[in-house]
Amino acid sequence: MLIECVPNVSEGRQTEVVDHLVEAVQRVPGARLLDCSSDTSHNRSVFTMAGEPAALKAAVLGLFEIAVAEIDLRTHTGEHPRLGAVDVVPFTPIEGATMEDCVRLAQETSADVARRFNLPVYLYEEAATNPGRKNLADIRRGQFEGLAAKMAQPEWAPDYGPPVPHPTAGATVIGARMPLIAYNINLDTDRLDVARKIAATVRFSSGGLPHVKAMGIALEDRGIVQVSMNLTNCQEMPILRVFDAVKAEAERHGVRVLESEIVGLVPAAALPSDAQQILQLASFSPDQILETKLRQASLDA
Repeated sequence: MLIECVPNVSEGRQTEVVDHLVEAVQRVPGARLLDCSSDTSHNRSVFTMAGEPAALKAAVLGLFEIAVAEIDLRTHTGEHPRLGAVDVVPFTPIEGATMEDCVRLAQETSADVARRFNLPVYLYEEAATNPGRKNLADIRRGQFEGLAAKMAQPEWAPDYGPPVPHPTAGATVIGARMPLIAYNINLDTDRLDVARKIAATVRFSSGGLPHVKAMGIALEDRGIVQVSMNLTNCQEMPILRVFDAVKAEAERHGVRVLESEIVGLVPAAALPSDAQQILQLASFSPDQILETKLRQASLDA
């Protein structure tokens, strides 16, 4: 049984903390760390690992141990919304595993996280306990700073753990879902209003493209803006169609696309032929293809 897990941790600037997180995963036999991508503007790191359920749960608990000890959200800043030090932990079936297996793993991991770290845990997507918690954005709304007030409402009691936030690590969201692609398009402008308008046009919640979540953010260190997206079903909404839609909207605002980027790994079937040129991908490597990393991990095992 092979399951993928992609924890998102609220730290992308302190390399020593990210190194400790990487080491925590690598210490677990059977947990294959396929990729780690850090972004300083988002102040966030995305880990991609694969393995059997027991190994993945042990690796996730190792991540929490480091994150809770070394990340303080009271002083954390970044462009990406976040609720916790370990912000979200999704499990995805890859080979010989079902969505039900992933839901069970999410539940078991949540119970252990809550018990060991005294941390509130919300279940989302296929593991959600009610429809109002299926969508990650709904759970995360208000972020860490608004978490105490949110949790004071009876409808936002966590699925596991205490009814109040952890003072420095907030809360976490754990669930099961189909593969997701983190995809960003950088624009050759510093106009944040343009990025936000484009994001509102293309995201599904605003009447845009199905299976697209999007927001506009500023990359202040580069003096440009970005349309930051999660693509939740690239079979029904191909990445090329998303790129073309953003590019067309940018041109309508008199702005050109500078480049695009894939954060973490991507299934080979999601990429068009000549993807690097067509999508204007920056710093893309064949090592970012999920199947390639899985083959390499199998050979190294």
